[in-house]
Amino acid sequence: MRTNTQVIQETQVNTGYETSKFALATGITMAALVGIWAVACMISALLHSGGIGGVVQGFITAVTGV
Repeated sequence: MRTNTQVIQETQVNTGYETSKFALATGITMAALVGIWAVACMISALLHSGGIGGVVQGFITAVTGV
């Protein structure tokens, strides 16, 4: 004869810790994506403006308006 035994197991989860871990991972991922996008934009600016001199000149013109 077999006896069925029911085992009850409780698991406690610290939801604050799990939420913080998720938020940190999301923040790091977003920061990495923004950094990659910034590098891509800088490379594009260098290729389309004729070098670093053109980028600096364009930046100064954008800031000063002259």
